[in-house]
Amino acid sequence: MDNSIYILDVTNRDGVQTSRLGLAKLEKTVLNILLNRMGVYQSEIGFPTTHHETNYINANVELSQIGVLKPIILSGWTRAIETDVEKAIQLTQIEHLNLSISTSPQMINGKFQGKYDGEDIIRMMVAAVQRARDLGIKTIGVNAEDASRTSMDYLIKFSIAAKKAGAHRIRYCDTLGYETPFRIHFRLKELTKAVDIPIEIHCHNDLGMAVANTIMAAKGVLEEGQDAIINTTINSMGERAGNADLVSTALALKHGADIEELGMVDPRIDLSKAWKIATYASHAFGIPIPINQPGVGDNAFAHESGIHADGALKDRKNYELYDYNELGRGQTILIETGRKITTGEYSGISSFKHNYNNFNIEFKNEEEARQILELVRYANVHKQRPLVKEEFIFIAEYPKIAKKILTMTPPEISIQRPHYEYAKKHTNRRKKEIEFKTIIKK
Repeated sequence: MDNSIYILDVTNRDGVQTSRLGLAKLEKTVLNILLNRMGVYQSEIGFPTTHHETNYINANVELSQIGVLKPIILSGWTRAIETDVEKAIQLTQIEHLNLSISTSPQMINGKFQGKYDGEDIIRMMVAAVQRARDLGIKTIGVNAEDASRTSMDYLIKFSIAAKKAGAHRIRYCDTLGYETPFRIHFRLKELTKAVDIPIEIHCHNDLGMAVANTIMAAKGVLEEGQDAIINTTINSMGERAGNADLVSTALALKHGADIEELGMVDPRIDLSKAWKIATYASHAFGIPIPINQPGVGDNAFAHESGIHADGALKDRKNYELYDYNELGRGQTILIETGRKITTGEYSGISSFKHNYNNFNIEFKNEEEARQILELVRYANVHKQRPLVKEEFIFIAEYPKIAKKILTMTPPEISIQRPHYEYAKKHTNRRKKEIEFKTIIKK
């Protein structure tokens, strides 16, 4: 089997949609760098039609152009609407797009309330794909939202129309985590055979089967002779119960029984970077890694019961499927327990230099150091929590790009709210009352 499995991580798009959580643009950038180092094929980096994302997206495209974010592909997410495509290209230099639209009867009726039917959905999607091609987008993915609750006949019709319009792949979205491994394998075989196009697999974890569904869906796609592009998020972050976890999925593809029958997994995937990216994402989101998380949880290599501990001490293969060193774990970590000097939004040059000396970074002169210090201060305001090593280093190495990432310019506001007029009238009335009292006193 010549086809391959590739990972398209959606942490910076779906992961940041996690309720009550979010990432600063600097953190999203560092995640893109870590994903690239891990060998991930593509990162869906955000929303190019959203104003507060544009500086960050353009800065990351620049990082790609200068080779920092290479070979990873950076893509944006928009609705499958012509005006969204036009706005994305107007606001950003993004070169790859994923265009999303609902396909299930539930969502077409429930979201659009009779405004559109299935034929309208296909027409809108085709127009958006053609517009993206006309405007020079290099690769176009079409996302069938709620594909798992969409009839196969309609899904095939939708996907063939997307392919004819110029789409490079179809994303099968199990938006509600409704699928089971057996069903999704069958449906993806049928869809791939009918459309003959690479298929993306996007699984949510509402029933706890996101990783299993992802693996079985990829199997179905590969069996019909196409590449499978699987979606993941770091630490399973995402809407509701999250998505297929990046590290768990990568481990399953490498160590699962009979997994070699699936075909070739992208050889660039480097599991030795797993610990680093999982712990950084945990810090960035402010959410601890679950103690029993595969590969990176505190208990992933912990043994306590007598039989297990004895067996692991004799030969780790007795009770461990893979070695912790494979995931980049096992290094000695020194933690300061005494004096600690941090650098924040009000810090001075001494603490700043102290921290950079710890990272073996020196500055050409005092002026350079003070300019980087200003960026570090802004970054602390931007993040609203202390910077970590990866962020300090990024700012020092790419200060001009860091400045772009830290800069957010709200759009011009021309509206005037009623309470403003009320406040103005109230102020004028109060002014007249004071003037009247002054006259009486005189």
